[in-house]
Amino acid sequence: MMSQSKSYNSFSAELKRVFGCKVQRISVDAGFSCPNRDGSLDTQGCIFCGGNGSGSHGILRDLPIQAQLEDGKRIMRRKYRASRFIAYFQAYSNTYASVEQLRELFEQALAVPEVVGLIVATRPDCLPENVLDYLRELSGRTYLWLELGMQSMHDSTLRFINRRHDHACLVDAVQRARSRDVRVCAHVILGLPGETRQDMLAMAGELNRLGVAGVKLHLLHVMKGTRLAELHHRGEVEVLGRDEYAGLVCDFLELLDPRILIHRLTGDGGHDHLIAPLWSLKKFEVLNLIDAVMLQRGARQGSRFTPPVPTSPPA
Repeated sequence: MMSQSKSYNSFSAELKRVFGCKVQRISVDAGFSCPNRDGSLDTQGCIFCGGNGSGSHGILRDLPIQAQLEDGKRIMRRKYRASRFIAYFQAYSNTYASVEQLRELFEQALAVPEVVGLIVATRPDCLPENVLDYLRELSGRTYLWLELGMQSMHDSTLRFINRRHDHACLVDAVQRARSRDVRVCAHVILGLPGETRQDMLAMAGELNRLGVAGVKLHLLHVMKGTRLAELHHRGEVEVLGRDEYAGLVCDFLELLDPRILIHRLTGDGGHDHLIAPLWSLKKFEVLNLIDAVMLQRGARQGSRFTPPVPTSPPA
């Protein structure tokens, strides 16, 4: 349900509704790898991913999980006055291990006082049936989200960024997770090389069709030490401007099913590692601009939403 103060269905408001208090995510690094880096598929990884995993800056990865969470709790209490926390297994592919290993790590996190749930980020090709069965078990006794890296629905883009799986793999993973009543949040990157505005907005319709429960929108970041940085340096990859990105996000929101929770609308790569776009470091300015554009338009999430046409089962 959308709040009166926001024109979209925000995840933070949903957490407050569910738990009755301020809840913050704490990113942890459990030491997972990735089939795109350990040689199973490739050793190079996706072109935007740095040496520590995409989006994992700021994590005290040398500490045990419990210690990472306790440190995060201290920071989140001071910064946001949070009283409950969700352990966010973020770095690399957090289902890329045996069920026994996953159980040990996830249960450690849930044993930390005031941790009320888990977010598990992974690739769609790292979800064997027994792992999904364990996630179903977890979702029956804690607040659980499975975050899947969709990035793009366009196979040509997935090949360019070296994802090493196609969109059909993502579709299959979403369907198998939903069949077990596991909440799915899809991670989408806006501004990937070669994609037009129409290409990017088409992904809103695809998310509607897939029936995901949440979405995390991210702009393309150029980080130090990545192959994307080399392409950007040679002038082969450009990044979106701030106003362009804000307008694109607003278009995306208008097309998106209003029931889908918005986990994120922007992000930053951290001062020490980010090359471009530097405007993304002013995260709250970007969020305020998105709010202002939606208000100026008189728009809300789902303003232009068209329910997907149900597909008939094969005869």
